[in-house]
Amino acid sequence: MTIPIRTIAVGIIRNAQREIFIAQRPVDSHMGGFWEFPGGKMEQGETPEQALIRELLEETGIRVQRAELLATSQHRFADRDMAFYFFLVEDWQGTPYGKEGQPVRWCPQATLQADQFPPANASIIRQLVAAT
Repeated sequence: MTIPIRTIAVGIIRNAQREIFIAQRPVDSHMGGFWEFPGGKMEQGETPEQALIRELLEETGIRVQRAELLATSQHRFADRDMAFYFFLVEDWQGTPYGKEGQPVRWCPQATLQADQFPPANASIIRQLVAAT
């Protein structure tokens, strides 16, 4: 049996005060209740950066002006493998908000806590906290 691979583009939206914009996953979703960096699945024919731009506009209402690929990682769940592309977004137009009604907040980069996020985010959170 082949396990499906889902590719996810993730935006680490960071403001000039080194705060990171995070959103809370709906409680009735996979990994519900955890905080996450906005983003989502790459559609067929999209590059990770194109998926990032589309997803951040859909979820947060911002238009990405520039994004820098920080890291990639893979994570295996019981029913799927996932590949993540983590982008740092420091240049955008608009004000990010929970466009889909999800709770959101700005969190100082130094205070990010891996146990508040899905396990697939642990390595990027360690990298972000170490860089403060």
